[in-house]
Amino acid sequence: MFSLPLRDGARLGPLEVWHAEEFAAHLDRAREHIRPWVGPAFVTDGVDAARATLRRYAERGADDGARLYGIWREDTLVGGVMFTGFDAAAGSCELGCWLEPAAEGHGLVTQACGALLDWAFTTRGLHRAEWRCRADNRRSAAAARRLGMTLEGVRRQAWPYQGVRYDEQLWAVLAPEWHALER
Repeated sequence: MFSLPLRDGARLGPLEVWHAEEFAAHLDRAREHIRPWVGPAFVTDGVDAARATLRRYAERGADDGARLYGIWREDTLVGGVMFTGFDAAAGSCELGCWLEPAAEGHGLVTQACGALLDWAFTTRGLHRAEWRCRADNRRSAAAARRLGMTLEGVRRQAWPYQGVRYDEQLWAVLAPEWHALER
């Protein structure tokens, strides 16, 4: 298995079906913290549901679609990044992320998403990467900004959560913009 080192002894690697127990334990620590910001199908309860989520991403990855990667600190899964959408034919992808509270504020999402963007633009030749977040999710918007993304617009009341509709921001970066950034 590959493992890409991140700062502060953290590492990025594929989050696969065999990680189901570890993923379930991680979600137990992170669930209430991430629930408002991620899709409801992602925030599962129990090992069987965690395994089903990981299997769904594995199947999509096998079809050259969505992919899921974990972030480990000191051998503990603390979050991850993903291609929530990946369309090589259209030359575009969408990124997402999540972290449990103890892992926030260390730049792990920015570094991990940077690795995904490098791969998407350089290795796979994609042209556009998108990032969507609730408009009131300041941490997510800040990560998009740090990645050199541009806020392209706001989809009004497009994010339903617990009976309330929130605005959703759409951020994007194009391959030429990414390659021009000094990192």
